[in-house]
Amino acid sequence: MKGRVNSFQSLGAVDGPGIRCVVFMQGCPLRCHYCHNPETWEIGQGESWFSVEEMIQKISRFESYIREGGGVTLSGGEPLLQWEFAAELFSRLQKLGIHTALDTSGHGSLLGAEAVLKNTDLVLCDLKFSTEEQYEQYSGGSLNKVKEFLELTEKGRVPLWIRHVVVPGLNDEEEDIQAIGKIAQSYSNLEKLELLPFHKICLEKYEGLGLDFPLLHHPECSPEKIRILKKFCENNIDIPNCIR
Repeated sequence: MKGRVNSFQSLGAVDGPGIRCVVFMQGCPLRCHYCHNPETWEIGQGESWFSVEEMIQKISRFESYIREGGGVTLSGGEPLLQWEFAAELFSRLQKLGIHTALDTSGHGSLLGAEAVLKNTDLVLCDLKFSTEEQYEQYSGGSLNKVKEFLELTEKGRVPLWIRHVVVPGLNDEEEDIQAIGKIAQSYSNLEKLELLPFHKICLEKYEGLGLDFPLLHHPECSPEKIRILKKFCENNIDIPNCIR
């Protein structure tokens, strides 16, 4: 079994608990207007092939600092596009006592996702918008597909962190955040709701790939805006000790 891998980050600190090895898989079915990793979209672009055994050997180099409170996060791209590889890798990692986290958009085969979740210690799911129309317009995805995936995580009792990127002019009003919070709080396995600010540090990647960045003229989201929206969540959405 081999997987298409774009890159590794050996000291990840924002993709799950502790210090983590983050593996960015190649290939994604979405085209989110604010995507920070356009180099992971297309199959055959900047990828390397790794067997599960080769992945284990590479990850073992980082074991001294990821084992204590950290672990391995599969990100992307969309790791569920390569669910057979992800399932086998996570199974091997769990047998080695290494924490596994799946960073996903929730788009992919539900049967495949179920197989991956059997050996997943934590799911980090991007909940991008609160309506089907916004999902289609700004990502080419489906809110209903994400909800189906989130229901699988609840059924499997896999701890869940929901992440929401706040983009000025797209989804940064209080009613947008309230709608996201309402969806998030409906899942009993929810542990955290993260509000993340939209930035444009990815512009150089788009330029290098000859791609237009759809939100080039949108302002970035300020720390103050995130602070205000977090306070709004705390006061108006019933998700105790969950807002980050």
